[in-house]
Amino acid sequence: MVLLRNNAAILPRASGMMNDLPCRLIHHSSQTAMDLLENLFTAMRVESALYARLEARAPWGIDFAHQVSARFGIVGHGRCWLSGAGLDQPLALAAGDLFIVSGGQRFSLLDAPQRPAIPCEAVFAGRTEGLIRFGGEGDKTDVVSGRFVFDAAAGAPLMALLPPVLHVPLDAERARLLQAALEMIARENAEPGLGSRLVVQKLVDVLLIEALRIYCLSGRGQGWLGALSDPRLSPLLRALHADLAAPWTLQAMAARAGMSRSAFARYFRQRVGDTPLNHLTAWRIDCARGLLRESRLPLAEVAARVGYDSDAAFQRAFKRLTGMPPGEYRRAAAD
Repeated sequence: MVLLRNNAAILPRASGMMNDLPCRLIHHSSQTAMDLLENLFTAMRVESALYARLEARAPWGIDFAHQVSARFGIVGHGRCWLSGAGLDQPLALAAGDLFIVSGGQRFSLLDAPQRPAIPCEAVFAGRTEGLIRFGGEGDKTDVVSGRFVFDAAAGAPLMALLPPVLHVPLDAERARLLQAALEMIARENAEPGLGSRLVVQKLVDVLLIEALRIYCLSGRGQGWLGALSDPRLSPLLRALHADLAAPWTLQAMAARAGMSRSAFARYFRQRVGDTPLNHLTAWRIDCARGLLRESRLPLAEVAARVGYDSDAAFQRAFKRLTGMPPGEYRRAAAD
């Protein structure tokens, strides 16, 4: 179970253990919820970037200003506090904890809840990798800090599914595997070798995917990501995302979920946070954006692949959700 506290999704201790276009996310309805998550991740074109390993000794505090990219950190040793990012109270972090702060959130890492913080630019001072020592002479805390850079348009659907702060304690069986990844990251930072940057980037990808997987399996995720664990909605969502070109109606979706139309509409909105048809339209347009960026298909073919038999209807829906016609979007993406 996920505990929603102070706008942070705090997950329980884990207990168990990509270059397609969005329109090719799922090829058959037997795919699992985890397949949906995996393909969403690859379709969103995530570029991970590691900043540094921070070795801080009390007293210390670092302020991370508003940034477009999502920030992550893993506490390797010691403990610290995360404040800001919409939290009512500072969040305690212990060794083995992973946190992700969504893009646009300002937050601070501190050795004590009320500790003053200095800007991260002053701490890192132009350094983006390696070991950075900071603070006084008190208790030591090690944090591997970095960011996830998403394609501005393609990353929006993934980021919309995350809470302002995602906190994943990693101290169970699955965590041992992630701890190995953390140790490899630390080793590559301490002793860079051939291909170290690529190795670290891939390991960071593993950490993000694992955090999202735990979040998804918890059954308390936001939006349709959380609904992937719902026994009534998961089969529908897999089928829906597998075949966007199908003539989906509210009645057809309700039948797939095994519910009456009115009950389905209420339940879907309660679990996903949007109406079924709005969700379908948003996913179709996200898929269309990927096709427009990555292919030279005619607009009519793009429209057909995402479920529009009318080019005019596709143009209207695309402009309503993106603010520009599909042709203009394609030209802007090519610049």
